[in-house]
Amino acid sequence: MSELRVKRDPEGTRRRILEAAAEQFTKFGLAGARVDAIATVAGTNERMLYYYFTSKEGLYVAVLEAMYAQFAEREGSLDLSGLQPSDAIRKLAQSIWTHLRDNPQWLNLVNNENLHEGRYLERSSRLRETISPVVDLLRAILERGASEGQFRPGIDPLDFYVTLVGMGYYVVSNRFTLEAFTGRNYAEQRNHESISRLHVDMLLSYLRPDSRTMD
Repeated sequence: MSELRVKRDPEGTRRRILEAAAEQFTKFGLAGARVDAIATVAGTNERMLYYYFTSKEGLYVAVLEAMYAQFAEREGSLDLSGLQPSDAIRKLAQSIWTHLRDNPQWLNLVNNENLHEGRYLERSSRLRETISPVVDLLRAILERGASEGQFRPGIDPLDFYVTLVGMGYYVVSNRFTLEAFTGRNYAEQRNHESISRLHVDMLLSYLRPDSRTMD
């Protein structure tokens, strides 16, 4: 690819580098991923990679930021305003869990960064901005449910969000060991749907007002 084409399509070059890097980091982790291999797959050269991202570590952080931003944008764009609060929770949960199941690359990157104890994500100045729209969306649902008497008040939306994501994350990220240990393949559609229904019922049961609140 000529430098002239790169200059004419800087966003395209940056996107291709990110896509190639995500694949390399998923397969080999930060330490094992090679800058020359990333550049080759992206159809550019190492100099352009360093121009856009400064270092391999900088590229790794950018990949994580992009993955989290894509996740948050997808959930933040859901139109839940016309649904009953319980149906909105159900739809949001199913959307998040489906995204986790359909994007094992995302899970691999998150698991890899946990091995690094989150030290590279800490460098990001944009990461926490990506979670805000989803938590705000959930906060609005919880408040609407409380005002209509369907949910109990005082639920922390961030804690609830972390719990909701964690339910789906555990099943998907541990699907291989779960199958080896239990003999049940949660990657199969029917098993995924079954445990998802169980998790939604648990979440909604927690949200419902108890008798003291109803009095």
